[in-house]
Amino acid sequence: GVALDAADGASRAFGDATLDSRFTSWSMGKSVVSALVGAALEDGSIRSLDDEVADYVPWLAGTAYAGVALRDVLTMSSGVAFSEDYDALFSDIRTTFYRIIFIGGRIEDVVRAQRSGSRPGVASRYRSIDAQVLGLVLEAATGRPLARYLGEKIWAPLGMEADAYWNTDRAGDGGIELAFCCLNARLRDYGRFGRLMANGGVWRGRRILPAAFVAESVTPQRPFQQPGAIADTPFGYGYQWWLPAGDEGEFMAIGVYGQYLYVNPAADVVIVKTSADSKHHMNDTESLA
Repeated sequence: GVALDAADGASRAFGDATLDSRFTSWSMGKSVVSALVGAALEDGSIRSLDDEVADYVPWLAGTAYAGVALRDVLTMSSGVAFSEDYDALFSDIRTTFYRIIFIGGRIEDVVRAQRSGSRPGVASRYRSIDAQVLGLVLEAATGRPLARYLGEKIWAPLGMEADAYWNTDRAGDGGIELAFCCLNARLRDYGRFGRLMANGGVWRGRRILPAAFVAESVTPQRPFQQPGAIADTPFGYGYQWWLPAGDEGEFMAIGVYGQYLYVNPAADVVIVKTSADSKHHMNDTESLA
């Protein structure tokens, strides 16, 4: 609710951001990818969440994702040994960015390099590479780049006020969207996506996403997804959505460094917050409160 007026310096106070700026999502984009899986189920591009990811991307059969179901990558329970420590210089998430940005690597090669750590479907542990596999599956299943499919299934139907863009692993034709992050959109358009989810997949009387999938997305389906069951967080996990404890039915998309999309359907509240917060992990519960 702050009016940004360049005349009074407010723009500079917000890092030169204005109401028309596109803000990067970081991992909030994972929740958008989840919604696109629901759209692909509805239009028949994806048959079942129990299908293996290699059913759609055959070369995954020769990787750590062999035998892993779509449901397991949706719930971050693939079992792949990917480290998500942003503070560790050579963690997998950090080296993924090094490979793409500094040496021009391809995101498919990052996926191929992953190792198995445990059986799939037994525990949720946050790993961005699972969301990237979802993006690869969506592109193969729909025959469209991820950004184009987002435009067709959500951006255009919701009448978003501005184009968004998605960072890719390389410039020009052939670049693949970094599905685990890096969607860039205006705050009010993130809010419109939140309203769509708050309304169970309906926008202005028109069904955009299947009701059953939306409900499943924001409900712990298995015991290891429950709040308190996942290491290093008090939240539970749905289909790429964070689930606070309690009985309000609230859910959140969270991005590193303090990006939040908070949805509370019962209270009819949607809040978008973007930040540049180096202490983000210590502030997640405060931001929720």
